[in-house]
Amino acid sequence: MATSVSDAKVLIIVRNWGIEETEMTRPLRDLRAAGASVTLAAAELAPIETVRHDRYVGEIVEPDTVYSEVSADDFDMLVVPGGTCNVDRLRVDPAAQKLAKDFAAAGKPVASICHGAWLLVNSDLLKGKTLTACRYIAADIENAGGKYVDEEVHVDEANGFKLITSRKPADLDAFVGAIKEALGK
Repeated sequence: MATSVSDAKVLIIVRNWGIEETEMTRPLRDLRAAGASVTLAAAELAPIETVRHDRYVGEIVEPDTVYSEVSADDFDMLVVPGGTCNVDRLRVDPAAQKLAKDFAAAGKPVASICHGAWLLVNSDLLKGKTLTACRYIAADIENAGGKYVDEEVHVDEANGFKLITSRKPADLDAFVGAIKEALGK
């Protein structure tokens, strides 16, 4: 495990379309600016087309790799951005589910924002966890055995792994701050 942000290795996973722009770009750029080694992994080695508010064209970003070819063993933390269409497809992808499960099983932190928690629902990682997300998936979280709270950021350490969650783009300062704190200052 990293002892500071500057020696941390962070993996961000997304599909190639439908990611809420700032929920991906803020953690990516803020963590890199803090000295972390951040790998952006997509479903395909093709441009990542982000969106704003799930419907307006956002920034296009090149991925570093594909998530089906990486291992949790090589990273200190997993970050799952939101975007309804992004996570709706990500949550049913066996490679994405395996990564989430592998990070949790290794006791490594997992961070998700907005709809990102859908991946954790489908990966069966929420039993006994308290977390936040966009309010639209609160019932999904509770049906998966988690407890939903409406907070800017929530950190839960139950069940052997740290889970950092936030609700929406307006919470990004707190979300990225909690990620940095989990990685060590």
